[in-house]
Amino acid sequence: MTDGRLEMPESPSASEAGLDRVRGWIEAAQRIVELTGAGISTESGIPDFRGPQGVWTKNPMAEKLSNIRHYMSDPEVRKASWKARLDHPAWMARPNAGHLALAALEKRGKLHVLITQNIDELHQVAGNSPEKIIEVHGTARKVVCMACSSTAPMQQALDRVRAGEDDPPCRDCGGILKSATISFGQPLVPEVIDRALRSAAEADMFLAIGTSLQVYPIASAVQIAGAAGARIVILNAEETPFDAMADAVIRHPIGAMLPQLLGL
Repeated sequence: MTDGRLEMPESPSASEAGLDRVRGWIEAAQRIVELTGAGISTESGIPDFRGPQGVWTKNPMAEKLSNIRHYMSDPEVRKASWKARLDHPAWMARPNAGHLALAALEKRGKLHVLITQNIDELHQVAGNSPEKIIEVHGTARKVVCMACSSTAPMQQALDRVRAGEDDPPCRDCGGILKSATISFGQPLVPEVIDRALRSAAEADMFLAIGTSLQVYPIASAVQIAGAAGARIVILNAEETPFDAMADAVIRHPIGAMLPQLLGL
């Protein structure tokens, strides 16, 4: 413990006393807000972006496919993006024990809001209610037309790619289609971010799970929750800029640790 902060680095077994303390906070909480990042989905086989085995770490050119300027201006980037989407690991991924634990927390009536930076919809598949989930970076399971804003299931567009269209246009207006996600250089949706930050201010406990907390403005949700008096618990493999203000910092595999923390 440092300056009153509970720290549990990865070890064969976490401090049972420390786990009991965090469990007690969770049991007492009534408005838990969760912020999840790529780290919760890596155990489902979906690589993160910046980690040692991350998509951009292993293939720096992949970052270009996520840049809205390149995507909109270069047909070859779009063709490469559609080809990559065909084999995206999200289509075969299933929720892991971490996702299922968060769904179980909602069933206990303690979940206020689940804010996620992920685009895989595994929280919905695990059983969390869509109305409780704020997807700050959108979803990969839908496509959107960049001209007329119409949307459709991603699998319909992928079926067209499999049938031979290497850059399928919008069937309504002929515009450029892309996944309904926020690409680099693309503005976030103000209403979505506002709702996420308002929810953080309403929390009596804030769990940051599998996120580096380096992407703003959503990382500021930690400060907002803390300023409102919420307990802050960070469960992440690596250090984050907010570890010093957290009430507990836990460095254990998410799928193994979350069920223990939530008493499952």
